[in-house]
Amino acid sequence: MAMAESKVGGIIAALSGLEDNIDTLNVSLADMKRQMSILVQKETDKLYEKTREMATAEAEGIIADARAKAEAEAARISEEAAARLEKIRADIDAGFEEAVETVVSTIMKPQDG
Repeated sequence: MAMAESKVGGIIAALSGLEDNIDTLNVSLADMKRQMSILVQKETDKLYEKTREMATAEAEGIIADARAKAEAEAARISEEAAARLEKIRADIDAGFEEAVETVVSTIMKPQDG
């Protein structure tokens, strides 16, 4: 019977050791999960920042292109307006003497009355 108790004691000791090993593994696993969560969060933050930088650069490029197009269009419109204004001035200058003569002759024309 002593031998049976000795075997049972050995089995209990082995099971106790196994339980201790499982507890140690559980603690190690929990620590690994925590470290993995920290690492994942750091990597997520890095990717978020990189994505944000890329989006900002892309937006700045789009804005710069739009600004350049708008400035070119504004310059074209300004040139067209200046050309039209110059044509109007030329037309006024060309017809000015005739307009003055017409006004003067209308004023000077004897009135029937």
